[in-house]
Amino acid sequence: MIFPASDSLPVTADFYPGNADEPYILLFHDEDGSRGEYRNIAPRLVRIGYNCLAVDLRQGKESHFVSDETARRADSLHLYPKKSDCLKDIEGAIRYAVQRSHRPVVLFGSSFSASLCLLAAKNNPDVKAVVAFSPGEFFKPQLSVRDSLQGYDKLTLVAGAKFEYPYLIEISENIPDDKKTIFVPSQAEGEHGINALSESNPASNDYWLSLLMFFRNVKKL
Repeated sequence: MIFPASDSLPVTADFYPGNADEPYILLFHDEDGSRGEYRNIAPRLVRIGYNCLAVDLRQGKESHFVSDETARRADSLHLYPKKSDCLKDIEGAIRYAVQRSHRPVVLFGSSFSASLCLLAAKNNPDVKAVVAFSPGEFFKPQLSVRDSLQGYDKLTLVAGAKFEYPYLIEISENIPDDKKTIFVPSQAEGEHGINALSESNPASNDYWLSLLMFFRNVKKL
């Protein structure tokens, strides 16, 4: 399916349907990836009670033999987008999903898109919660994610590899403690970004458990 970004660029996404009355999780890929990153993940999220929309951002390449069509479209229009420009695609996805379901969404990002999800969620009544795998300061010196999150109030799971733990603590400093869960595996090194949920990751079951527990809390809201 295709919907407009907030600046009207056509954005490509794959829809993984659940029940029509269920809310949406919006899934965003890593810098060099595509919506294909979620081919094995979205169906599991559908089973816990959501519709899922895996979105091609305007900066990306390919994942699981799925090309980033939004990035190709942006290239053909000579837009030369920056990472931060992908926020327009996320805003368009939020608007599209809310128009379909009339319910607030959950944003789910990996690496740079995890940071954008946090930024998009702040003060946005159409966002209920955020899952941020390996967010970081990808937009300095123009923008500090940590500083931008002052006043943030969304229920949030921040996850990453064990070596990333200090960075996860720092970037989420302005998220209230009662709103955030920070997870890194205790018995393994883990993985950066959405690779944490891959079957090839020895700690994937630990990540999935933390994710399912988080969504249990989201459904209580």
